[in-house]
Amino acid sequence: MAETYDLVVIGAGPGGYVAAIRAAQLGLKTACVEKGSTLGGTCLNIGCIPSKALLQSSERFEETSHALAVHGIKVEGVSLDLPTMMARKDKVVGDLTKGIEFLFKKNKIAWLKGKATITAPGKLTVEGVGDIEAKSILIATGSESTPLPGVETDEKQIVTSTGALALAKVPKHLVVVGAGYIGLELGSVWRRLGAEVTVVEFLDRITPGMDLETAKMLQRLLGKQGFNFKLGVKVVGAKKAKDGVTLTLEPAAGGAQEELKADVVLVSIGRRPFTEGLGLDAVGVERDNRGRIKVDAKFQTNVPGIYAIGDVIPGPMLAHKGEEEGVVAVEGIAGQHSHIDYDAIPAVIYTWPEVGSVGKTEEDLKTAGVDYKVGKFPFTATSRARANGDTDGFVKILADAKTDRVLGVHIIGPDAGTLIAEAALAMEFRASSEDIARTVHAHPTLNESVKEAALAVMGRAIHI
Repeated sequence: MAETYDLVVIGAGPGGYVAAIRAAQLGLKTACVEKGSTLGGTCLNIGCIPSKALLQSSERFEETSHALAVHGIKVEGVSLDLPTMMARKDKVVGDLTKGIEFLFKKNKIAWLKGKATITAPGKLTVEGVGDIEAKSILIATGSESTPLPGVETDEKQIVTSTGALALAKVPKHLVVVGAGYIGLELGSVWRRLGAEVTVVEFLDRITPGMDLETAKMLQRLLGKQGFNFKLGVKVVGAKKAKDGVTLTLEPAAGGAQEELKADVVLVSIGRRPFTEGLGLDAVGVERDNRGRIKVDAKFQTNVPGIYAIGDVIPGPMLAHKGEEEGVVAVEGIAGQHSHIDYDAIPAVIYTWPEVGSVGKTEEDLKTAGVDYKVGKFPFTATSRARANGDTDGFVKILADAKTDRVLGVHIIGPDAGTLIAEAALAMEFRASSEDIARTVHAHPTLNESVKEAALAVMGRAIHI
């Protein structure tokens, strides 16, 4: 007789494992199906976490090599031990995957190791396990790198983010195809370690969807660090040889082709939902024209009892977005009433300086015809940023001109990924710029720049 659960989650990435833990907390008999050898999904194993470990290590290397003399610290003979750096990255990942295994045991969640296929509403089969039944099924299978037509990846010379996190040596020339978050972060890692980095982007700007003023400053600062940008250009072919890869490029608007040689090419043009082999068509689960699963406000598909969250449904492909959707979905299954404010979900680019954004961009507000005010404050006028020697960037707050409600916040600068949390909290509670401005911020901190930007909305910034 098939084992029966209240909830079976397919996929143990951030959305899936968090949903499973929350379901167990709510008293549901829960299982999580994961075909990988470890828990944590793409984010933990080959994405967010290993990339941040390498970003941290490469930042330390660059700082030691070039940025300590101004502090009166003299260092000579700095050298790179890449195998040790990679081993540290792997240990960080390993420790965290073991931590999720511990949480599964603590919460009595069954980890079903294998590939799941939904055979009917409430019924699944798992390779190596057999048939199981569930009152509810939650799909949280995440996403995979979008392939570039005519360019075949081998994870050695032409790589996705997975291969870029495991290169055996620093390439002399790394070409990044795609100027999104992932490409710029991984490009930063290898540039700091000594690679020449060229970014090729189809659009005429980097980081599509980001506030344009912020994106332009990011491009300028990355350019100062040594990034080369080829914008408005598309890759139409790639030829591999022993000594590297030759890309064929042409203007996005059409025109003469050119060649660009590289040791390694990173294809990073986005991600697409991973739903292969789940049996969705057989059970009638509807998807849109981009392959994303359609869900209602409670994350239920058109098939009763089958739910979906995270990268497989519409919305930004962010780990924390998937986590929150997982929590809201299982709380709904358990009879509770929860919601997500999608305007208050922050996004971060972990380059240096970092970029943190939440809410609407200026372009969004202009398109919607919203009357708004802008408050900006540069880190160069922030005492702590001066003391730290990290003065690039600014905080920008967008507020409704009539109500003063904060509509969007965009930060480029030191620790922007941490600073943006204050803005997300303010927006979650429908705060005004006046609310932020009248909140006491400790001195001297980087957070004071957020307060000053809020004061600037009303023309009352003190330190500029």
